[in-house]
Amino acid sequence: MGVMPAPYLTSIARPASSSPLPFTRRAALAGGLGLLAASALPAAHPASATSAAPLNVWPRALQVPGGVARLPLGPAAERPVAYSGDVPVLVLGDAAGWIAVVGIPLAAEPGEASIDVEAPGGRRTVPYTIAAKRYSEQRLKVEPRTVDLSPEDQARYERERAHQALVMATLSAPPHVASLRMLAPTPGRRSSSFGLRRIFNGQPRNPHSGMDIAAATGTPVVSPLPARVIDTGDYFFNGNTVWLDHGGGLLSLMCHLSAIGVKPGDMLKTGERLGAVGATGRVTGPHLHWGVMLNRTMVDPALFLDA
Repeated sequence: MGVMPAPYLTSIARPASSSPLPFTRRAALAGGLGLLAASALPAAHPASATSAAPLNVWPRALQVPGGVARLPLGPAAERPVAYSGDVPVLVLGDAAGWIAVVGIPLAAEPGEASIDVEAPGGRRTVPYTIAAKRYSEQRLKVEPRTVDLSPEDQARYERERAHQALVMATLSAPPHVASLRMLAPTPGRRSSSFGLRRIFNGQPRNPHSGMDIAAATGTPVVSPLPARVIDTGDYFFNGNTVWLDHGGGLLSLMCHLSAIGVKPGDMLKTGERLGAVGATGRVTGPHLHWGVMLNRTMVDPALFLDA
């Protein structure tokens, strides 16, 4: 039932580290990656709100709040640099054709949207359309102290929010892959899906920003893709938590763990164990809360799994 309060989703630059590249300003990133000349970029066409990538392409396209847009950028000798607002967007592919993989916020309004693609000679806009989606509602009973926070718990939450904002701003080099097909991090029944409107003890809260997988305490939790561990800790809402960086602004979040078996800086292969399912933090029972973040936006993990 993991919780990612809305303020966590507003982040600032992460301090420099040995591996991830902190996002400070566009010029620094552009200089490091090498930009296309504007004339090399073909004209863009609006993407249909109902368009979807073939089932053998991950993540699958679903242009709704909380979904993913896959926007073709055309062929070019070097990887284009794209932004959603001021946030870098993951770009995959090769010289034969590049794709911008854009996370759409749950709070996004249906209608027209766009990303910017920058080049030394200027900037162009790539438009797309966000379709409406209605998510279900879920009512839950939890400990009152995790809904109506004491001054001490509120202060702890504020400290943790500031720290995790830095974690979520991690930006490392994009992965050199054509597909981001993920491995489910633990076996089990999906007990709560992404986007549910959450009502705790009768009080509306932010929609569910991940996928809950019901499993017994102690069930192994593994990395869904190659990753670098960028944060571990015990947090008020999320309990024992591990953050993973898969590259290019694609992050995974594992919450409510009973045990953590990794530390920041560890490099993991797909399927390598990082901890175990538990019931720490704000929960109603043992399960894994798995979140996927793309361009600092929580998106539906199901789009990265086999249909």
